[in-house]
Order: sequence, then structure tokens, then C-alpha cells
Amino acid sequence: MADKDTVRVGIVGAGAIAPSHIEAWQALGAEVSILHRTGARQLGERYGIRVIDDLDDLIAAVGIVDIISPTSTHLDIARRAFAAGRHVVCEKPLAVTEADAVALAAAASDAGMRLFPAHVVRYFSGYHALKQRIEAIGTLVELTLRRTGVAPDAAWFFSEDAGGGLIRDLMIHDLDQALWLAGPVIEVTATQDPPAVDGRIQPPVSAHVTLTHANGAISHVRGDWVGPDSTFRSVAEVIGTDGTLRVDTADATAFSAGEIDAAEAAAPASDPYREQLADFVDAIRTGREARVTFADGIAAVRLVDAAYESLRTGRTVRLPH
Repeated sequence: MADKDTVRVGIVGAGAIAPSHIEAWQALGAEVSILHRTGARQLGERYGIRVIDDLDDLIAAVGIVDIISPTSTHLDIARRAFAAGRHVVCEKPLAVTEADAVALAAAASDAGMRLFPAHVVRYFSGYHALKQRIEAIGTLVELTLRRTGVAPDAAWFFSEDAGGGLIRDLMIHDLDQALWLAGPVIEVTATQDPPAVDGRIQPPVSAHVTLTHANGAISHVRGDWVGPDSTFRSVAEVIGTDGTLRVDTADATAFSAGEIDAAEAAAPASDPYREQLADFVDAIRTGREARVTFADGIAAVRLVDAAYESLRTGRTVRLPH
């Protein structure tokens, strides 16, 4: 039986990301339960975790609610968790719109609870190392961020009106990175090929979002959902007046040249999901800020909103700074 110091977590959602969250929580010694959804019984048997049929019963049984369900459900589930006095970890994006993301954060604040957006790329070792070294390359000039992955299975991912969409779901990782690395954005321009038809996209599909930062740097963010025979890859390259930093998941040595010594480059990578959740738990225990805050989550959704407005109007969208 778990003791009083055991972290008790209730997961809402049983999709493809669920194993990463369950394994990370269990590695931290947490007691994990999951809401009964399609696939939850199989996950319960696989990981030896309890399956609970009712959302309110799940919330009552835990101290942290981990929301990994479709984006359109995040606000309602989080509000119920906060009302019951529970902290929330919420998969990206926080919500379908900036207004909903702000409402979600307000619900946390009103209840005196913590909200942690799960922007896991901030916890990948290469991206974190890039962030730590970025001042060494001088004034930022240009960032290129690209992410290519196999198109997901669930139909909702392809409905931009129902909380899905390539930019909202996949590219938000790199939109967040652009903000993390280069700061606030004042202009957003987006293109997508092929365009959505009646709010739905059909893979293979690619999108390109150009960001102008308040400091003058330009970020080029590209995302691709491709066929099942493709290999996942993400690349980040940052050019400054005094040098360049690059991380590439397809080339383990890409970042090490001139930046990381051989021993560090050869060191085994830690599990970013475990690192992320450990950071959140420690933030709850100590009261400090985590590496990613609810304000970061809102800012990323703001860029998504602007990108979709740019797609709709065919124009550059200016954001207040």
C-alpha cells in the first residue's frame, strides 16, 4: 500500500501518448490510475494500474490529474479537477483557443492549484542544451525548427474546428521552442499545403509558420504529417551573430561539434517525460516555478490562433507586444 508521501496520479486519456506518461509516473514511484476510455483496460492490464469508470471518482482518488485526452476536452476536465482541489498536468496544447487557455489558467488560480502544460520538448536533452548555450552565439538572427512525424490515427487530429490540426497539435512544440529561445513574437505568417477543406486536413500535409520576434530574430517553423513508412525527425538550428547551434534527432553528433565535449555527447539521454513530470512534482512540493509555466502554454496557443488567422485571411497577423 502506498504511504502518505506517494504521489497519486489520475490519467484522463488512453491514446498513443499514454504509455509514455504511465511509464514516467511509475518510474517516479507514483501510484497511477486511469479513467475508463477506449484502450484503458488494456493499459491497466499492461501496467498494473487501476481503471476507474467515473471522472469524479478518479479525481477524488488522486492528487494530480494528468490530462492527455483530445484538446477540446481539456478545459472542462481541468475545471472539474481544480474545483476538487487537484493539481493538473495538461498535454499540449492547453486548449483549442487562447481564450480557453486563459480560462483554464484562471480556474487554476481561482482554486489555488497548479497547472503544468506538458511541453515535453523543453526536457529533451539536446533542446535543453541548446537553450543553455544560446547566449554564446551572440544576437539571434534566424531560427529554423522542423518536425516531421507519421500522421496520427484518430480522426479528431485532422479536424481544425474540433481541436486538431497540424499547426495546433504537432507544430506547437516548435512554436513553444521559438518563444523559449527567442522571446515574444510580434508577427505571424502561415501557409499550409494542402489547405484544409471545410475545416479538415488530409495527410500528407505540411505547414510553414514564419515568426518575427520582438528582438528582430526570425523563426521559420515547419511541420509535416506524412505516411506510415516515414521516420520521425526534428531539427532545430539557431543562427546568431557569433555562431550557430544545431540539434537533429537523426544525427546524434550534430549538436556536439564545438559545443559539447565527447563525454557529454556520448552520455545516455534521460527520459524527457520522466524529467518533465519530476520537475512538475518538485515544483508542487517546493512552490517554485517549473521549466514550463501556464503562461508559456497560453503564449504557444496564442501563436496557434494567429497562424490559423493568417491561413484564413492570407495575411500576416500582428500581435501586441
